[in-house]
Amino acid sequence: MSLKKIRLELARTPEYPDGSMECGYEFTAPLDGSGKLDPKLWAQDKDKCTVRRFWHNADDEHGRLTHHKGGAWAFSYGGTETGEEEPIFRFDKHVFKAGEYVSITEHDGVTRPFRIVDVRP
Repeated sequence: MSLKKIRLELARTPEYPDGSMECGYEFTAPLDGSGKLDPKLWAQDKDKCTVRRFWHNADDEHGRLTHHKGGAWAFSYGGTETGEEEPIFRFDKHVFKAGEYVSITEHDGVTRPFRIVDVRP
């Protein structure tokens, strides 16, 4: 499996006009040869596909990368039945390389942009 550690940092928003290195996500995910998420590889080793949400002045949150029928991806905290999920817009379409952007709908219902700053084995 080609698991990668991916770091996302908050991009520019009205609250953070310069973005923030102190707000973001680090997660482990399987990427195919073109740098896209691979749902078949995810199914083989999904227990290793974890996420850590970090935000300044808040405790880190730990969860998992989940994949749903129809192709939707999310970060899940505490299990899908009991925890909260953060849907990720068109995550299956993104190429994960430094400098690209993704959007995540967070717990508060706000969709925020994040910049991919690192992808490594």
